[in-house]
Amino acid sequence: MLYRPLGSSGLKVSVVGLGSWLTVGNAVDEPATRRLVHAAFERGVNLFDTADVYLKGEAERVLGHALRDLPRHRLVVATKCFFPMSDDPNDRGLSRKHVHQSLAASLRRLQLDYVDLYQCHRPDPDVPLLETAMAMHDLIQRGQVLYWGVSQWPAARIAELHALCAREGLHRPISNQPPYHLFDRAVERDVVPTCQQLGLGQLAYSPLAQGVLTGKYRPGEPLPPGSRATDERQNQFIGRFLTQDHLQRAQRLVELAARHGLTATQVALAFLLRQPNVASVLVGARDERQLAGSLLAIDTQLPPELVTAVDKVFPA
Repeated sequence: MLYRPLGSSGLKVSVVGLGSWLTVGNAVDEPATRRLVHAAFERGVNLFDTADVYLKGEAERVLGHALRDLPRHRLVVATKCFFPMSDDPNDRGLSRKHVHQSLAASLRRLQLDYVDLYQCHRPDPDVPLLETAMAMHDLIQRGQVLYWGVSQWPAARIAELHALCAREGLHRPISNQPPYHLFDRAVERDVVPTCQQLGLGQLAYSPLAQGVLTGKYRPGEPLPPGSRATDERQNQFIGRFLTQDHLQRAQRLVELAARHGLTATQVALAFLLRQPNVASVLVGARDERQLAGSLLAIDTQLPPELVTAVDKVFPA
């Protein structure tokens, strides 16, 4: 396993992390999650990412159960808050009240005393930025959170937040978690340069575009039985990647990778990891075989001619 600093902090994370969106506690049940988490840990994965909103807390609960017999000091556990957890008007957003109460609930579900990384799942236009930053600062001062970050924040908002924290003497965020994959490289334009300048690292989620970049879905053919696209528990968001254009480009990736003795998965992940601001790619494996396929990207060095060819098929 390789490890990278998360932003300008001293926290080291595995370059492949295990995510839990749409998988843990859902398509992957509790016993299977435990096997998957332990297999990942044994291969050197130390970053385990989740969020309170995933299955309304069930993903956190199942992940916490899987992590409880692993050495806590070797784990980097990340979760998030923002989205509504009930009909209560205060049970959402990034107010001080919701941030503090959400963390308390996440810690109970995860069976932890603290989380290593607490992330604001989206920006909240209804809450003053200073209120959110102070809430995160408070949690760090209490020792319930070690570092904090954001997820899917635009570059301008990240810059505003960083300047505010510097001005007020508050703990600064160290990470951003964007959707980042070959089909969508928009963060390379302004989010990555801004984060690089300000010391935030990227945790790329959905780096395989929900599995479409593996090449398993072929244009003009039926969806593979048992795949995410056929599973109603997971297929709410994959449709946008199942167009003929997306599928044809994914098959082109398979062909380019094969010329160099690689898989499309290796190339898709290694292409993102070429970016030094990417600390980790968060993969959503359903089983140990899928996890092993993703971990092959760790030592994959892409030849320059392959990088050029992929760049043409998937322009930024």
